Amino acid sequence: MTPIQLPDTGRRPALSGPAFGGILAFVAGYVDVVGFISLFGLFTAHVTGNFVMIGVDIAGDSAGLLAKLLALPTFALAVAATRLTESRMVRNSQSAPPLLLFAEATALVLFMIAGLQASPISDPDTPMAIGAGTLAVVAMGIQNALSRTSLSDLGPTTIMTGNTTQIVIDLVDLPSASEVERKAIRGRLKKMVPALAGFASGAALGALGYSVLSLWCVVLPIVLLLALSLSTWRDEANSLQK
Repeated sequence: MTPIQLPDTGRRPALSGPAFGGILAFVAGYVDVVGFISLFGLFTAHVTGNFVMIGVDIAGDSAGLLAKLLALPTFALAVAATRLTESRMVRNSQSAPPLLLFAEATALVLFMIAGLQASPISDPDTPMAIGAGTLAVVAMGIQNALSRTSLSDLGPTTIMTGNTTQIVIDLVDLPSASEVERKAIRGRLKKMVPALAGFASGAALGALGYSVLSLWCVVLPIVLLLALSLSTWRDEANSLQK
């Protein structure tokens, strides 16, 4: 089932399409795995997965329970703040994605710094460890919100269950579809397959990066987000000059 989307009230960046969505999905998969490994099973992108982990913690070791309990309200506040910021910028005829992608990168910088300060993290319930997890959740909350509004044409970039389901359905329907339906199916596959591939490769590289570099590995998604923010801002500025 295609996720319900909030109204798109922001101007889309000129730099868009499968590559843009694939990079954002890569970032989400990368950060989700790094957060899960470093913070004792905390999901930062697939935030509702923390409900399952809360049950696991209650049934067994309660380490990290507080961080998981705080993840959902933190995520909700991040989404709300993103939406409010975006709406204000749109009313002022400003493009929101460049600033909000920069804000996401900033949250990841703070996550990395807090996590390194807390390392080695032997107790996920220390204030510094909880703060680090909260910052990662904020970053992914920003990206989740953007995927429903200004960047809704890219499709979901943080949770792949819906994408995977739609890809399978489209592949089953494609052989018997009419030409009009095939065009729509190919359009969906064009954005969902790169997102799924990006998320999977991000998860794999995130695990490898953390095993080698610890939380220093978060530099990679930070650089990618800053590059997207800058490129989007430049493309937007160029489009306004034409």
